[in-house]
Amino acid sequence: MKLISKNIEKDGSGSVVLLPEDEEDMWHVYNLISEGDEVQAKTDRKVHTQSSTGTTTSFRVQLNLTIIVRKTMFSAAASTETNGDKSEARAVMSITGQVTEANDYVRVGAYHTLELEKGRKFRLTKATGWDSVALDRIAESTREGRGAEIGAVVCGEGTAAICLLSEHMTLVRQRIDCAVPRKRSGTSAHDKAMANFLQTTYQAILRLIPFESLKAVVIASPGFTKDTLYDYIFQQATETNNKALLASRPKWVKVHSNTPHVHSLVEALRDPGVARMLQGAKFAREGLALDKFVELSYKFHKMLASDELRAWYGPEHVALAVDRGAVGTLLISDDLFRAADPAKRNKYVQMVDDVRARGGEAIIFSSMHESGVQLNLLTGIAAILTYPLDIEVVEMEEREEKERLEREAAAAAGTPIDSD
Repeated sequence: MKLISKNIEKDGSGSVVLLPEDEEDMWHVYNLISEGDEVQAKTDRKVHTQSSTGTTTSFRVQLNLTIIVRKTMFSAAASTETNGDKSEARAVMSITGQVTEANDYVRVGAYHTLELEKGRKFRLTKATGWDSVALDRIAESTREGRGAEIGAVVCGEGTAAICLLSEHMTLVRQRIDCAVPRKRSGTSAHDKAMANFLQTTYQAILRLIPFESLKAVVIASPGFTKDTLYDYIFQQATETNNKALLASRPKWVKVHSNTPHVHSLVEALRDPGVARMLQGAKFAREGLALDKFVELSYKFHKMLASDELRAWYGPEHVALAVDRGAVGTLLISDDLFRAADPAKRNKYVQMVDDVRARGGEAIIFSSMHESGVQLNLLTGIAAILTYPLDIEVVEMEEREEKERLEREAAAAAGTPIDSD
């Protein structure tokens, strides 16, 4: 993402002008814009006019509209291909809100939907000011060198998903689905269909996976499809003398996955042997390794089963651990920062700030990653504590402290207290 201009005051007021450049940028945009924010962007609007004779005509005009956001919707980019029929899609952020500045075609207060996409700049002003989480996302999304460093092909017999993996999301660039009949003796239908599938997948890989710049490319499947596809790729590269593809061969890794679906990829990458092969592939932010989020998620779930006094989850319990300075690592989903209620967002921002201020680590998980999906199943927030704490004991201490304060307040006011 390109930062066109930034005008933010010390109190958090002000605005930024951003230009999304790829699909992952659109995910950052989705996480930046909240209900109540002000967004300005170019848009098309259909205008109706009526002549003196009563004839109605309509035409489209391009406007520069400013709206107060009431509703947001994000659609991730993907394309599909079924037996040669291809359909394309793009990542789009739709924002519906009320117009705040008058112009010749739209009245103030009228509802309009802006569509933000890569290549279209916009200005954003935060309704509640720019907090640390929003500013961190601006810094991350506009940093030089940010982007996907891992490519992946998750496949089965006749199906494939071409993916790019970054720190924040698994982007499915294209899905391929070719009908492959069962292999029977005396017929070549299966072989012909598989040849078509392999060729279609190979051409998609050439178009969509920038193997020259990526740190690694993973081919994953439940059976032997990964081996067949791998051999086919480099057979074709040899026959066509594709020197760039042949030179990238050391980057390609074959991995077993439980299913031919994308969600199995994270599980496959959790294998220690695979992790060692990919240890040179790092995400942009803070040099985090590819399996950082998966590793933390796995560590938390393992601790939840074996050392539950150091593995807490849920907003209320994690808040207690943060207040006591016991959180070594805070795991929090980006879903929580999209809360419509500003007070809820501010609560989670404050928790992140408190953990970091005490020297802990606060990791924001993307709900576009399988590890983020797993965290959302545990309320979207969890913590790995630096020392064991019993939740029941802590809650009892909190109740006793609350009762003590109530007694002191009542005594100061001269109010009798029940002894129950």
